[in-house]
Amino acid sequence: MPPPPIAAAATALPAAHLARVVAASGNGGANPPRTAPRRGRRGKPGFSRRSAIKKSFHQEQVVFSTPVPADPTVAVIGGGASGLSCASALAARGVRSVVFDTGMHGLGGRMATRFVDGGEQLVFDHAAQFFTASDERFQSMVDEWLDRGLVREWSGLVGELEAGGRFRAIPSLTPRYIGVNGMRPLADAMLPETDMIKVLRPCWISKLEPFNGLWRLFENEKPHGEYDAIVIAHNGKCANRLLSTSGLPLLTKQMKRLELSSVWALLAAFEAPLPVPCIDSRGAFEGAFVRDVDSLSWMGNNTRKLFPMQTGTPECWTFFSTAAYGKRNKVPQENIPKVTAEKVKEDMLGGVEHALGLSKGSLQQPIYTRVQLWGAALPMNTPGVSCIFDPLGRAGICGDWLTGSSIEAAVLSGMSLANHIADYFVSNGDRPEEFAIGLHEDLNAVEGHDIGQFPGLDSQTPQVAEAQLTPSI
Repeated sequence: MPPPPIAAAATALPAAHLARVVAASGNGGANPPRTAPRRGRRGKPGFSRRSAIKKSFHQEQVVFSTPVPADPTVAVIGGGASGLSCASALAARGVRSVVFDTGMHGLGGRMATRFVDGGEQLVFDHAAQFFTASDERFQSMVDEWLDRGLVREWSGLVGELEAGGRFRAIPSLTPRYIGVNGMRPLADAMLPETDMIKVLRPCWISKLEPFNGLWRLFENEKPHGEYDAIVIAHNGKCANRLLSTSGLPLLTKQMKRLELSSVWALLAAFEAPLPVPCIDSRGAFEGAFVRDVDSLSWMGNNTRKLFPMQTGTPECWTFFSTAAYGKRNKVPQENIPKVTAEKVKEDMLGGVEHALGLSKGSLQQPIYTRVQLWGAALPMNTPGVSCIFDPLGRAGICGDWLTGSSIEAAVLSGMSLANHIADYFVSNGDRPEEFAIGLHEDLNAVEGHDIGQFPGLDSQTPQVAEAQLTPSI
């Protein structure tokens, strides 16, 4: 017996609009979007973003009217926390899925850990730094990870660091959690051992095509199967490009309304401990939200966080810029110019000096550095719904941006969409208007720390009003 439908503030498609679109389908499958006749190019050749947005908003809606098969399969595009949570919840409801992810080193998206081998292994959480749990569904998952020894509470000192070295500890009303061996192993732990889920990576889905009641997926014209429904579990320019010619104008419009910040990450290892402020008997801080430093919003000591009993080894720090700095210094993240990388490194190390109250040029030189631009970092606005689903096109969106900017929000969004799709399958698609959700909501500003939201922390005030950050690929 399938579980009862999840509670959701559904926004049904207007009946008149639904009738018009269904009448247009004509056949028993799906109507692919019509393509306008090609006209001669005028003016300088090139890509017009405004033109592309206008065209994607005026796509003809794809309508699937074929019955839902007894054993449907869902394509989940994106192997971050929301996509993995969605696939896991679909499996629990008896629905098969295939997860497509671009990750070269592993699944997880923002749950990312970098291991650098050398004389001594260096370990950096270079996206999500820690997380909290406020919802009982997510807490249940965290409790399972605790039992398996995958996570533990982070008892290290965390607070706010003002320019000049003034540190204030932040009280936490809820436990802070970290991965015992970094964040990445948690991604694998999210998938149950079952043949209901297949993972393909690295794989970059570049095209969606409706055909005879199914979705065809392609990677640079290479076919990757046919599916009864699709889930978009990533965002940014790649998701916009994928949806722009999909025949899903309502999903496209909501995704394009999303505004994302850009943030630089600097990974740096130091031979000796940094001279950070100490608080009484609690010692030096392990993580700090930085205030009043343009190039720095967070600094976290991975070595102290992950290996608190370890001594005599290099300290591995993760530094994040502010969103304002990221916006001013944004470049194509796939091909960062060397001169930009060097400038960002020097600016952020200078920010560390300023934050700690050190004289210029006095910070010890790191023995290892790496810069990375998260071009689509934190959502700056949100529709405030757990998921988005278009029942006519049998397609949905999940991700933390739909309700906030945290690992918990991502996991819950994936769960919600999975249950929504499973309930739709149980209905055999007979009442599509009852399953439309999130297609028309307005997006409102997101609040939180520069590196995301942490329910239960005392302070949630963003450093920069225009944007906040949680790194995202």
